Amino acid sequence: MTTTQSSTDPMVHPRVAVVGSGYWGKNLVRNFYAIQSLYAICESDSRTLAMLGESYPDIKLVKSFQDILDDPKIQAVAIATPAETHASLVREALLAGKDVFVEKPLCLLVDQGEELVDLACAKSRILMVGHLLWYHPAILKLKELIDSGELGRIQYIYSNRLNLGKIRREENILWSFAPHDISVILGLLGEMPESVRTQGGNYLHEQIADVTISLLSFSSGVKAHIFVSWLHPFKEQKLVVVGDRKMAVFDDMEKTNKLLLFPHSIEWKDHNPIANKADATPITFNTEEPLREECLHFVDCVQSRRVPRTDGVEGLRVLTVLQQCQVAMEESTSQQIEKPVSKPTKYFAHESAFIEKGVEIGEGTSIWHVSHILKGSRIGKNCKIGQNVIVGPNVTVGEGTKIQNNVSVYEGVTLEDSVFCGPSMVFTNVFNPRSQIPRMEELKKTLVRKGATLGANCTILCGLTIGRYAFIGAGSVVTKDVPDFALVVGAPAKVTGWMCECGLKLSWEDEKAVCVCGGIYSKGKTGVQRLDGRSGKGDKK
Repeated sequence: MTTTQSSTDPMVHPRVAVVGSGYWGKNLVRNFYAIQSLYAICESDSRTLAMLGESYPDIKLVKSFQDILDDPKIQAVAIATPAETHASLVREALLAGKDVFVEKPLCLLVDQGEELVDLACAKSRILMVGHLLWYHPAILKLKELIDSGELGRIQYIYSNRLNLGKIRREENILWSFAPHDISVILGLLGEMPESVRTQGGNYLHEQIADVTISLLSFSSGVKAHIFVSWLHPFKEQKLVVVGDRKMAVFDDMEKTNKLLLFPHSIEWKDHNPIANKADATPITFNTEEPLREECLHFVDCVQSRRVPRTDGVEGLRVLTVLQQCQVAMEESTSQQIEKPVSKPTKYFAHESAFIEKGVEIGEGTSIWHVSHILKGSRIGKNCKIGQNVIVGPNVTVGEGTKIQNNVSVYEGVTLEDSVFCGPSMVFTNVFNPRSQIPRMEELKKTLVRKGATLGANCTILCGLTIGRYAFIGAGSVVTKDVPDFALVVGAPAKVTGWMCECGLKLSWEDEKAVCVCGGIYSKGKTGVQRLDGRSGKGDKK
């Protein structure tokens, strides 16, 4: 394995150390070696380490985890040790500046998981959890079918993961088998359960459950149940998704036709439901080995710095449900899934959103998937923050403002009330940036006045003011101040007309315009002014 090239060369594979090479770790060793990323193996058992040395003579072998942390050539670690060691090993690896892949579960306590996710973010390290099914082509295809509406509205899901062994003593069947199924169900539905119930049976050891059944209830009305057991006469790994149009069955034990789609339907006759059965349709997909795809994905994320499909945040969601299932089983009660204390109920924040301390968010505001609100920012009431939005630090967003997907509102930008930021539009805050020259002390302020609309993919250069109810056309590049009510388009953007507060283009006669909404405007040397004193549609005045 070549290790002499620069690590910045995109053709060089990241150097990965596998920590723990027992029952499952040996499979990680095999796959990371096959994709030319295995650099070292850390294993405390001398006999196992010697056997691995015979199979992988060109790989560094160590017994001490500290040796892995101290080796600057190692960029990433893959941890496949007992679950109770995950929290400490992941923390030490992140502190040592390593990217981390950890087998499920992320750790055993939600508080620990939150600390690990925060630490990975603070250290700008990759943190990925081994939820293997999200690298199975059949599950990815199933997700695609659900998202496209092929199955219709999802009604319920059930999952069976059954086998005779491998029986563990360091964790019960819930923690051993169920993380995969919980991960898939949460991902397919795109939501967290409102409550969980779990029952378990301890047959081989009075303190360790061998069989559990969990019921997850979601606010959308979907219910899901998960049946796991290592005390079962045959092996079964099956997932069934029932929609109101079609039903899907993923059976991982089938050698062919692992994913079937059943176009069954229910008709109502004389107020009675009648089932109409139909033949199953096999769904085709690629047949790559899921574990190899998982290892390749981790290596790609280490190289590209992309967020993994099963990152620490996803692992934390699974951990939250697992912990509540455990509590429900121990107390024989239904457990409500608690909302993070950092996300008050006065506003809505999706569980994947990240909101730093010292942020003010107004009542009625919603913040959606993987958006990040940085410290010192203030967001007014009834705002809509879309997916993958960054706000801050120290940014002010007025009431009723809408920021669509993939927009970054950087420090120095101020949005007044009722501003609309279209998808993927761009703000800047430095006029002449250079990567090697820090210029954060030279930020130029941008002000977007009340009611302005910034169209999709437009770019606003820094240091400008966008006037009240101005309208920036999609894809335009704004290089100078924009007057109130102006319609500007092009690159560079130029004034091509004037807009009413309600969003309709004005037609002029003798320097006056009357909009169909009733707005009356005049045009003079100082620009356009509204004469009737009334506010347009959507304004709160």
